[in-house]
Amino acid sequence: MFFHLTTTSLVEWSRWQFAMTAIYHYMFVPLTLGLALMLAVMETIWVRTGDQRWLDATKFWMKLFGINFAIGVATGLILEFQFGTNWSNYSWFVGDIFGAPLAIEGILAFFLESTFVAVMFFGWNRVSKRFHLLSTWMVFVGANISALWILVANAWMQNPVGMEFNPLTARNEMDNFWAVLLSPTAISKFFHTVTSAYTLSACFVVGISAWFILKKRHLEFARKSIILASVFGLISILITIYTGDSSAQDVTKTQPMKLAAMEGLNEGGRGAGLTVIGLLTDDPALPTTRMKKVSYGIHIPRMLSFLGYHKGDAYIPGIQNILDGYTSEEGKTYPSIEQRMANGRMAIQALKDYKQAVKENNPIAADSTLKLFRANYADFGYGYLNSPYDTIPSVPLVFYSFRIMVGLGMLFVLLFVLSLWYAKKRKFDKFKVIPYLALACVPLAYVASQCGWIVAEVGRQPWVVQNLLPTNVAVTKITSNWVITTFWMFAILFTILLIAELRIMGKQIKKGPETD
Repeated sequence: MFFHLTTTSLVEWSRWQFAMTAIYHYMFVPLTLGLALMLAVMETIWVRTGDQRWLDATKFWMKLFGINFAIGVATGLILEFQFGTNWSNYSWFVGDIFGAPLAIEGILAFFLESTFVAVMFFGWNRVSKRFHLLSTWMVFVGANISALWILVANAWMQNPVGMEFNPLTARNEMDNFWAVLLSPTAISKFFHTVTSAYTLSACFVVGISAWFILKKRHLEFARKSIILASVFGLISILITIYTGDSSAQDVTKTQPMKLAAMEGLNEGGRGAGLTVIGLLTDDPALPTTRMKKVSYGIHIPRMLSFLGYHKGDAYIPGIQNILDGYTSEEGKTYPSIEQRMANGRMAIQALKDYKQAVKENNPIAADSTLKLFRANYADFGYGYLNSPYDTIPSVPLVFYSFRIMVGLGMLFVLLFVLSLWYAKKRKFDKFKVIPYLALACVPLAYVASQCGWIVAEVGRQPWVVQNLLPTNVAVTKITSNWVITTFWMFAILFTILLIAELRIMGKQIKKGPETD
């Protein structure tokens, strides 16, 4: 099987459809991950203390969890189907590797989660307290194991390891399961993603509880929920910041173009500074409009080098350095993008020649062409690119999304500290700015979460699998009209589901917790 370049229209519409589906789906995932843990903690406190107020809190937040969980499952199923319908070349190229984590996720995590979620919702007064508590904990474990395997699959796309390319089938096949599971990219991505999800859930609980305080309803319930969620959120956001540091180091080594786009860094060097905030503008002196100039920027000297390598004088390549070729801080030399494109085309041709030699039963030619292919396979995907500038992602989208994500993360630290302090002092409602800040942070948490994924996914473009499979050959060869039609179908469906969730959640929140 060989890949063929497809029309820009088809590629762009397929990307838009997947992006829309992923964004809608991920509106529901973080709350499921984090609220499940808080429910388990609340119910544990009730079982240990017998305090009826914690039971009431558990049941209230469980209703909101259930609404969110149901919509999340529906959108997730549609997301997975798109790998086969819109991205069949991708599915073929990575199916053996990408399919394994998703299969484990479906067999182990999803069935664990779906089995115990029924007991969690309908088992009150039907099973013992401790078995019900176990069920709640199992839902949390299942949801987070599910996230683990999905993030392992995504991490492999960012940094493909633990596989061998089969030249006869043109597929990557897993040869080291543990290398895939325990790669530094997978570990940092899992902890950074799930703790950011916990942060979002904490913002949700604090914000809804703040609404009750503003309405002067269920004040003790709201205060207890704020204290628990603030502690939970503060721990989560601090871990998110810590894992963000390890993620930055990983991106520096494995995806330098993404890091350069995050910083709008055109010319790198030693002791590279970090741009805190700035405005991207066009510069006629730059060789392409894909590159932008950072104007009116506030910089921290040497900080980018420190974040990348924990050394203030480390070398960080910029976009132009990557295009021209550079030597990394580790001493590894990377050729220019033009040379890597030539290597990729050589690998593609060698693969064709190898298959022809095998077909003609010519072992000598097969051996020589296979060696040539393997020598250039690391640059295989570059052979499908049309220009070196194709390797530059959307700098403005990545640059601004990264700063929104980080800035909001700092705001959440402030929110949790203030909320915890004033809730414990029973003065949460004395300073109106705090409840309103808490309310504002509910949608802002979702914005931060989506911005994080925009940085991760848009920042790695043009790659579906880093360096090996570009987006323009990963799509299914179908007419763009089919993709356009289904795009609008899904857009309408997802919007209806989102409106339905917000309306149902709104009704449950207005009702408030019920006292048994």
